[in-house]
Amino acid sequence: MLFYKKDGDFNLYELWEELEKNCSKCVKCELFETRSNVVFGVGNKKAEVMFVGEGPGENEDLRGEPFVGKAGRLLDEMLAEINFYRDKNIYIANIVKCRPPKNRDPSSEEQLACIDWLRNQTLLIKPKILVCLGRIAAQRIIKDDLKITKEHGLFYKKGDIFFMPTFHPAAILRDPSRKKDTLKDFLNLKKKLKELTVIN
Repeated sequence: MLFYKKDGDFNLYELWEELEKNCSKCVKCELFETRSNVVFGVGNKKAEVMFVGEGPGENEDLRGEPFVGKAGRLLDEMLAEINFYRDKNIYIANIVKCRPPKNRDPSSEEQLACIDWLRNQTLLIKPKILVCLGRIAAQRIIKDDLKITKEHGLFYKKGDIFFMPTFHPAAILRDPSRKKDTLKDFLNLKKKLKELTVIN
């Protein structure tokens, strides 16, 4: 946890502001040398559902917002099918906040250097469900041997949070046949959220 106040007075807005400010100055790995912008995250900071990808691409790096290129537009379209919107009821972030050169996969070292920013975002949001978009996010967050093609749509519980892996929208662009399975995963996600809301 990056935050500690001796007086015990925790103001959520101040904590978010401090976290984002500190993240914007991060030099924990070499990715800071080539970034245009830190891509912190976007959405409702009290969301019940959080989506996490692996890292920003070129468009995200230029705009400073996650999932804004072709893959991001596809993600928004699919989420709209279950009435999820980044400006209303979900939060979207990445494991790595700076773009890896040439959109390569972030290395294990880069993920490890950056993961505390995501952990703190998750602690502040307290989502009921966290959706891992793609293999890299799922293996880092859920379990390192997760097989996305076999385990997408399944739920894993850690502490108070349910975790669900599904296909990254970029993978769907490469193989459109995966869209049907991802939409099915999203419907299961909506159903699970309703169940949790009734329980609580």
